[in-house]
Amino acid sequence: MQPLVSIIMGSTSDLPVMEKAAQLLDELEIPFEINALSAHRTPAEVEKFAREAKGRGLRVIIAAAGMAAALPGVIAANTTLPVVGVPIKGMLDGLDALLSIVQMPPGIPVATVGVNGSLNAALLAVQMIALSDETVAQKLAAYKEGLKKKIVKANEELAAIQYKYKC
Repeated sequence: MQPLVSIIMGSTSDLPVMEKAAQLLDELEIPFEINALSAHRTPAEVEKFAREAKGRGLRVIIAAAGMAAALPGVIAANTTLPVVGVPIKGMLDGLDALLSIVQMPPGIPVATVGVNGSLNAALLAVQMIALSDETVAQKLAAYKEGLKKKIVKANEELAAIQYKYKC
């Protein structure tokens, strides 16, 4: 199996947040890999990974980091693949990481989701792949239909709850 998505974390301490991305990709049967690389502690390995990613068949990279959050930008600077940054909640409730990722210089774009938003990062990666893969597009459509059904069911359950002054 050839991975289409790479999930890269600055540290394995980010795994509890990034697990949601891995679970969604697994649920939708999208081959992926997951590794820890640090822009500050292993910069040569990060650059090598980014430069070789496209040649290995990857289509999208999800990069998560907290605090200074350099990882997504360093990866984006060294590849032509789309990079989705996930700011990890840390010192300043993730604001430091969010600002580090969204303030990329011209020419080095990084798509960014909300703080700890790995599920949305995975969905964005799936949407990118679905543009050229009809099977993935169908799985994505079914997933989104399932979201709609959850809300309909939740409203039915809310309607059944009784309160004295509920209209």
